[in-house]
Amino acid sequence: MEKTAVEKKENYQELDSVLEKYKGRAGVLIKALQEAQEIYGYLPRELLIHIAYELDVPLSEVYSVVSFYSLFKTQTSGRCHLEICSGTACYVKGMKNLLEYLEEDLSLKPGGVTEDGKFSVSTTNCVGACSAAPVVKIGDELYGEMTLERLQQLLEEHDHE
Repeated sequence: MEKTAVEKKENYQELDSVLEKYKGRAGVLIKALQEAQEIYGYLPRELLIHIAYELDVPLSEVYSVVSFYSLFKTQTSGRCHLEICSGTACYVKGMKNLLEYLEEDLSLKPGGVTEDGKFSVSTTNCVGACSAAPVVKIGDELYGEMTLERLQQLLEEHDHE
């Protein structure tokens, strides 16, 4: 369960116990960031600053790791996070229509979260399923040959999670 901003600022105890086992060790930044993201759901700026300070690692190094690896999220996401492939095949086969639909129907733009916290969306580089373009990814599942109708069904299916 994701903690609220107040809980994050007031309570780093769980994170600090995780960071304690990594202090003074080389090559542990990625693992520490993964565990922090498991605790908080994402890695906001204030959390990255805390991690850098506690591990005595330059903040620039922390940001470079977080920005390089796509598994790290610096913004909160909805309970159901959609990634829409923006690779060439998906772009040509209509990924923009999917994004336009989400914006019109849910007021949801890439990087955003619906007001009720149910959905978030981002674009992602090629997911390697070009023959099934356009592709939407939810968690580890790929949904290919996505149409507006199939996207509506997918949203309805995930609306109850």
